[in-house]
Amino acid sequence: MYNLKYTQEAVDNLNDLKKQGNINKLKKIKSTLEKLSVNPRHPGLHTHKNQSFTALDGEDVFQSYVENNTPSAFRIFWCYGPNKNFITVIAIIPHP
Repeated sequence: MYNLKYTQEAVDNLNDLKKQGNINKLKKIKSTLEKLSVNPRHPGLHTHKNQSFTALDGEDVFQSYVENNTPSAFRIFWCYGPNKNFITVIAIIPHP
């Protein structure tokens, strides 16, 4: 099991969704974060390495699906660390 740590950007992303009152999207994100904390390779997450960028410390960045086959489907971008059994959630945004 992993502990989730959030960057300020990820916190801001969640706060923006709360301000918009997007309850359904928040429920999907919560479910995805729960799966991520238990097993980042859960088949339903479709987790894969993001080829576009790396974390500031050079760590690989991964993306997991919140939604699929949906316009502007949300993704969670994350990396392992800062310590063992931790995952840092970098951003929660619509698919770029």
